[in-house]
Amino acid sequence: MTDLYNVRNKNLNYLLIMEDIKELIRKYVTNEYLEEGEEITYDTPLISSGYVDSFSMVSLLVFLENKFKIKIPPSKATPEAFDSVNKIVDLVNQFINK
Repeated sequence: MTDLYNVRNKNLNYLLIMEDIKELIRKYVTNEYLEEGEEITYDTPLISSGYVDSFSMVSLLVFLENKFKIKIPPSKATPEAFDSVNKIVDLVNQFINK
Protein backbone atom coordinates (compact mmCIF):
# COMPACT_ATOMS: atom_id res chain seq x y z
CA MET A 1 0.00 0.00 0.00
CA THR A 2 2.84 2.40 0.79
CA ASP A 3 4.35 1.96 -2.68
CA LEU A 4 1.01 2.77 -4.32
CA TYR A 5 0.66 5.83 -2.08
CA ASN A 6 4.17 6.99 -3.02
CA VAL A 7 3.45 6.55 -6.73
CA ARG A 8 0.22 8.53 -6.40
CA ASN A 9 2.00 11.31 -4.50
CA LYS A 10 4.78 11.45 -7.09
CA ASN A 11 2.23 11.63 -9.91
CA LEU A 12 0.28 14.36 -8.12
CA ASN A 13 3.46 16.35 -7.44
CA TYR A 14 4.47 15.96 -11.09
CA LEU A 15 1.06 17.22 -12.25
CA LEU A 16 1.21 20.18 -9.89
CA ILE A 17 4.69 21.08 -11.06
CA MET A 18 3.64 20.82 -14.72
CA GLU A 19 0.66 23.10 -14.05
CA ASP A 20 3.00 25.63 -12.41
CA ILE A 21 5.33 25.48 -15.42
CA LYS A 22 2.40 25.86 -17.80
CA GLU A 23 1.11 28.93 -15.98
CA LEU A 24 4.60 30.46 -15.71
CA ILE A 25 5.08 30.15 -19.48
CA ARG A 26 1.59 31.51 -20.22
CA LYS A 27 2.25 34.55 -18.01
CA TYR A 28 5.67 35.14 -19.57
CA VAL A 29 4.24 35.06 -23.10
CA THR A 30 1.34 37.30 -22.06
CA ASN A 31 3.62 39.87 -20.41
CA GLU A 32 6.32 39.88 -23.09
CA TYR A 33 4.49 39.51 -26.38
CA LEU A 34 0.81 40.42 -26.06
CA GLU A 35 -0.82 43.81 -26.08
CA GLU A 36 -2.40 45.01 -22.84
CA GLY A 37 -5.75 43.32 -22.34
CA GLU A 38 -5.00 40.41 -24.69
CA GLU A 39 -5.21 36.94 -23.19
CA ILE A 40 -4.22 33.49 -24.38
CA THR A 41 -5.12 29.97 -23.34
CA TYR A 42 -2.75 27.04 -23.12
CA ASP A 43 -3.77 26.03 -26.65
CA THR A 44 -3.78 29.43 -28.36
CA PRO A 45 -1.60 29.29 -31.48
CA LEU A 46 1.33 31.59 -30.75
CA ILE A 47 3.48 31.47 -33.88
CA SER A 48 0.77 30.85 -36.47
CA SER A 49 -1.39 33.62 -34.98
CA GLY A 50 1.50 36.09 -34.98
CA TYR A 51 1.80 36.57 -31.21
CA VAL A 52 5.36 35.20 -31.28
CA ASP A 53 7.68 35.89 -34.21
CA SER A 54 11.13 34.44 -34.90
CA PHE A 55 12.91 37.04 -32.75
CA SER A 56 10.46 36.49 -29.89
CA MET A 57 10.91 32.75 -30.23
CA VAL A 58 14.65 33.14 -29.64
CA SER A 59 14.09 35.24 -26.52
CA LEU A 60 11.51 32.72 -25.29
CA LEU A 61 14.03 29.92 -25.87
CA VAL A 62 16.64 31.78 -23.82
CA PHE A 63 14.08 32.38 -21.06
CA LEU A 64 13.19 28.67 -20.94
CA GLU A 65 16.82 27.54 -20.91
CA ASN A 66 17.74 29.97 -18.14
CA LYS A 67 14.62 29.44 -16.03
CA PHE A 68 14.69 25.64 -16.13
CA LYS A 69 18.47 25.16 -16.42
CA ILE A 70 18.09 23.15 -19.63
CA LYS A 71 19.59 23.20 -23.11
CA ILE A 72 17.16 22.81 -26.00
CA PRO A 73 18.98 21.81 -29.19
CA PRO A 74 18.24 23.83 -32.35
CA SER A 75 16.74 20.75 -33.98
CA LYS A 76 14.01 20.72 -31.28
CA ALA A 77 13.44 24.49 -31.15
CA THR A 78 11.03 24.58 -34.08
CA PRO A 79 8.09 26.91 -34.71
CA GLU A 80 5.79 23.91 -34.27
CA ALA A 81 7.26 23.21 -30.82
CA PHE A 82 6.65 26.84 -29.81
CA ASP A 83 3.15 27.24 -31.25
CA SER A 84 1.24 26.96 -27.96
CA VAL A 85 1.92 26.97 -24.25
CA ASN A 86 1.05 23.27 -24.09
CA LYS A 87 3.55 22.47 -26.86
CA ILE A 88 6.23 24.53 -25.11
CA VAL A 89 5.58 22.66 -21.86
CA ASP A 90 5.92 19.36 -23.74
CA LEU A 91 9.23 20.58 -25.15
CA VAL A 92 10.56 21.72 -21.76
CA ASN A 93 9.46 18.46 -20.19
CA GLN A 94 11.72 16.54 -22.60
CA PHE A 95 14.79 18.20 -21.12
CA ILE A 96 13.98 18.63 -17.42
CA ASN A 97 15.91 16.18 -15.23
CA LYS A 98 18.17 14.95 -18.04
